[in-house]
Amino acid sequence: MRFALLVSAVDVTKQPNIVLIMADDMGFSDIGCYGSEIKTPTLDRLATKGIRFTQFYNTSRCCPTRASLLTGMYPHQAGIGLMTGDNKLPGYRGELGRDVVTIAEALSVAGYRRYMSGKWHVTKHTRPQGPKNNWPLQRGFEKFYGTIIGAGSFFDPATLCRANSFITPVNDGKYQPKTYYYTDAISDNAVMFL
Repeated sequence: MRFALLVSAVDVTKQPNIVLIMADDMGFSDIGCYGSEIKTPTLDRLATKGIRFTQFYNTSRCCPTRASLLTGMYPHQAGIGLMTGDNKLPGYRGELGRDVVTIAEALSVAGYRRYMSGKWHVTKHTRPQGPKNNWPLQRGFEKFYGTIIGAGSFFDPATLCRANSFITPVNDGKYQPKTYYYTDAISDNAVMFL
């Protein structure tokens, strides 16, 4: 699964647009621009015209990597030193700390519009009626489409949300493809925002 952080500037003549793409289970040389034998022409074009992270090294676990990418900090400094379980230790509480700033919160101050599509997976609170203080909308994003936790069904994701509301592929009033597949839905919803 992947997520896309989409940002558009209020005044595009002064600030660049930002599209940040993160993909799970992808190694450094898995796309063409980094030497892969796999053809990835669209990603290669984006890499040629944009900025590539060549020094972003992190854990192989998804939650800590997301915490670092969202905050610019080491995972344990952001509050997710392991996964989203609370290990009762500083840095291992299983969710982003309130003392860290997300990229969306920082870009908000700079006048950017912020949208996230994909897997959030940086909070321990995943129940519909539970606290949402560490969900995307509460951490700087204006819009969110995706899942709050990690792996699940690609055809009917368990924690699928639009904004702060749980939805299903059947009852989503904004997106009704002929055949639902989560990876396509993430991309389609990201494009719909742009």
